[in-house]
Amino acid sequence: MRVVTWFFGKSSRTDAAGAPAHGGRARAGATFAAKLTFDAVDKLYDERPAVSAFSLEIAPGEVVCLLGPSGCGKTTLLRLAAGIERPSGGRILINDREVAGPDRFVQPEDRGVGLMFQDFALFPHLSIIENVAFGLKGLPREEARREALRMLSRVGLERYAEQYPHILSGGQQQRVALARAIVPRPAVMLMDEPFSGLDVQLRDAMQEETLGLIQETRATSMIVTHHPEEAMRLGDRIAVMRSGRLVQTGRAEDLYNRPAALFVARLFSEINEVQVRVQGGQVATPIGSLAAPGIANGSLATLCLRERGIGLLAANGNGKDEAGLRGRILSAKFLGDAVRYEVAAEGFDAPLNVRTAAGEPLAKGREVRVRVDLAEALVFPSGDDKIP
Repeated sequence: MRVVTWFFGKSSRTDAAGAPAHGGRARAGATFAAKLTFDAVDKLYDERPAVSAFSLEIAPGEVVCLLGPSGCGKTTLLRLAAGIERPSGGRILINDREVAGPDRFVQPEDRGVGLMFQDFALFPHLSIIENVAFGLKGLPREEARREALRMLSRVGLERYAEQYPHILSGGQQQRVALARAIVPRPAVMLMDEPFSGLDVQLRDAMQEETLGLIQETRATSMIVTHHPEEAMRLGDRIAVMRSGRLVQTGRAEDLYNRPAALFVARLFSEINEVQVRVQGGQVATPIGSLAAPGIANGSLATLCLRERGIGLLAANGNGKDEAGLRGRILSAKFLGDAVRYEVAAEGFDAPLNVRTAAGEPLAKGREVRVRVDLAEALVFPSGDDKIP
């Protein structure tokens, strides 16, 4: 796909492009970031909704991660923003100018967007510098090559300029794809699970590299992922999707501490789920009473206890002056920087899972005191996870 940025303009071609960066690399040139708006967007495939009533505004220069399970509509939304798909309803605007709606559809090459696919999609018959320069068709050939070489220098691959993509590793190909998407200095950058094909160590390094480059160019960015940690690392905000709908949006801290639904709570932490009944706006639990706002009196609710919000202390055996619930270790599994316990705890019908910092594990059968931080407890309506 040809990508240009004249639709929204860009900074001078000498703007910051030649300034040194860490490791002696050039810096990427800056662009004029654009606001990206989804206004009640729908997308149907054979009458089946893939995206439903989706509304979200992304501020200029902001990085928003779309998070959710496979098939929830993340990639469809990205394709709608890029212009590869047409919405069935609603509008998409860039800098308050409608690019897709009932009466208007702007072609992808005229939207000022950069698009990076999951599989990188490099052209095998083009050299690496030709791949990077592909989106600069409007420039004279030599100027396009200079811009492409400058961007290759920024990602540390200028020495491979005349080689072909097949000689590169997965991480290097990812850098080339990133350079190709960024070099036209798009007003909006769209990325579809760009790190999914990389191993863990390389993925962490490339996330930092990519975020640094996005921040240098100041492009408004939407990154699709199904990894919560990746979303927390990269996004200024996170938009959680489920079944084509926006469930909750906010900073990582907001979604972790104040999840709007059980589905969101499960995404951001390992939790124990206990069925309880609401009486008088509260639920009575072995750790005390908790508020259950918005849940009908007499109905079932789900009490969620984060595994990392539960503490264990070896019992002294006499039962005196010991805070917490009585418990017994059923199993212990070493996980490197943590130990995951299964604990039978007083008042709970089913064992609790507990994660603690790695240390000398408590032995199976050991009597313990179980301390639960009420601030880590959450209450949701039962069946909340089944809401589409």
